[in-house]
Amino acid sequence: MSKNFKALPAQLSEKLITELKEGTSLFQKPYKENGMPAFVMPLNPTTGKGYSALNAIALGMKRYDDPRWLSADAARFAGSLVKKGETGTLIEFPKKNDIQAMRTPEGEKIRGEDGVTQTRVVEYDKVQQGKAFLFNGEQLNDFEPLEKFLEKQNAEQTLSPIERAEKLLTDSKAVIIHGGEEAFYDHKRDAIFLPERPAFGSETKYYQAAIHQLAHWTGHESRQNRQMNGKFGSMDYAREELRAAIGAMLIGGELKIGHNFGLHASYSNTWQKILKEEPFEIAKAARDAQKIYSTLINAGQKKELKQAAQVSTGFKKDEVINYSGNTYKVIDTKPKSIKVEDASGLKISVKDSDGLYKSLLEAKNNPREPDLGASEEQSQQQGEQKKAKIGR
Repeated sequence: MSKNFKALPAQLSEKLITELKEGTSLFQKPYKENGMPAFVMPLNPTTGKGYSALNAIALGMKRYDDPRWLSADAARFAGSLVKKGETGTLIEFPKKNDIQAMRTPEGEKIRGEDGVTQTRVVEYDKVQQGKAFLFNGEQLNDFEPLEKFLEKQNAEQTLSPIERAEKLLTDSKAVIIHGGEEAFYDHKRDAIFLPERPAFGSETKYYQAAIHQLAHWTGHESRQNRQMNGKFGSMDYAREELRAAIGAMLIGGELKIGHNFGLHASYSNTWQKILKEEPFEIAKAARDAQKIYSTLINAGQKKELKQAAQVSTGFKKDEVINYSGNTYKVIDTKPKSIKVEDASGLKISVKDSDGLYKSLLEAKNNPREPDLGASEEQSQQQGEQKKAKIGR
């Protein structure tokens, strides 16, 4: 990868400015010509988890109908290959450590009695910026058909998108007052105002509007304490609208109810100005949007998650664990050791006294919350993964 490669926020800002000018952004056109949502929540099909907000925007802007994204090595690990000539999509993630092969003073790899390379976890003094290229399910050969994947995914969800949206509003415990002609959040009264439901024309539009205002609601000083005092048309006002728009888009994608911001021209023009002058504002907005997403999606669920949590003291064969920018599959277990294979095919023997063993066990028992931010599992740490184009 070129050292002169533009940072992801700068790339996204340039692309979003162009789309805002053309009126084709995800905010201005929430649906594609085929009727499908313009934004589809991206996820890792191996873990079932999503990607960080900034990466979700980058992947979502590709407008694939397939939500599944993997690195080339992770796809090969799952039995698929990237189609010839396909181009990967850049993501970025914080990288705190790396797993390196142990070597002799002469530089030779140290192998155990079973011939497996011995490794160690190297902690960085400062968090590094990791980069990777991911490929969509539509870019892969011999991949599970999307219809079959979605059928299994939907079977696990007992509530409809409308029911999930209603539950989201209820769990938030936000004050919602119906009446009037406009939908807005009153910061001083800490209340959401919405027209009566029939005024929206459909339940979907009602919940899309409600979720957008709920995104603003999270910014109150008693919750996330964002800057909420900007006047309409001001930069501060536009910054908050950008955060709410991204947050509502992510939540709409998660609930499969879609989003519809109803963007005013003034927002578009101001957003273009902000992103041109401050390209990294998109990263700041994404971080706040991820907090919005986490606050609302997890509302009313944390207690249940804690009660249901079970701590495991060992590993099972064939289970997959995500840790430190890699995916590990347990291929053998013994009383005091395991053998794992990472996404690149490297086989590693790990003893229960090794730091990696303890780290994998911790990652297994305490996976990241079921929200965004699991993209790090798909980082391309091997040299061959640094290529943007990969084929047979």
